[in-house]
Amino acid sequence: MTTTLWVKICGLSTAEAVSAAVLGGADAVGFVLAPGSPRTVSPEAASALAALVPDGVESVGVFRGQTAVEVIASARTAGVQTVQLHGGEAPDVFDAVRSAGFGVIRATSAETYGLEAQEHRELYGDARLLLDAPDPGAGETFDADALTGVEPPSGWILAGGLRPGNVAALAEALRPGGVDVSSGVEIARGVKDPELIREFLAAARA
Repeated sequence: MTTTLWVKICGLSTAEAVSAAVLGGADAVGFVLAPGSPRTVSPEAASALAALVPDGVESVGVFRGQTAVEVIASARTAGVQTVQLHGGEAPDVFDAVRSAGFGVIRATSAETYGLEAQEHRELYGDARLLLDAPDPGAGETFDADALTGVEPPSGWILAGGLRPGNVAALAEALRPGGVDVSSGVEIARGVKDPELIREFLAAARA
């Protein structure tokens, strides 16, 4: 596994968790701004947390099923650099978010991507690709067989079911450009454990 693996710790909601991620060497931290998740924070709360993130660490707002207007307004209030769209949003939403000055990550399941790999670049432009399990945040890994015969774009991000104990092996086997963890560093649903964050970062960098 390469030591240049990009690592994002997502679903952060406390200053302690942000600090553990930043000090542990995370490349990015994520704040869930979509309603209905146990990890959801308000744009105002995300803004206070994003203020703790130093230059050189990417701040990401995660959205699902919201309009472009809602996404852009919340992302601006939160002060994040990048928007991650996780709800099957149409290409025009990506265009609007990109035009508003944000970086864009498109999150989808490996199964969905496997069916539309040829159209991804045409529809979503330079959006980075994150491949997750069908039920995001549930701590389940995706079926790697869904990518049989399909090669994701360079730099794609692996998510879904990652933990300190399996991230190195999965990254070695699947060769993503980055990894993204949320439930795998929690002691209860939505509750991050700073020690597990540190363990995950150390394992991903091993």
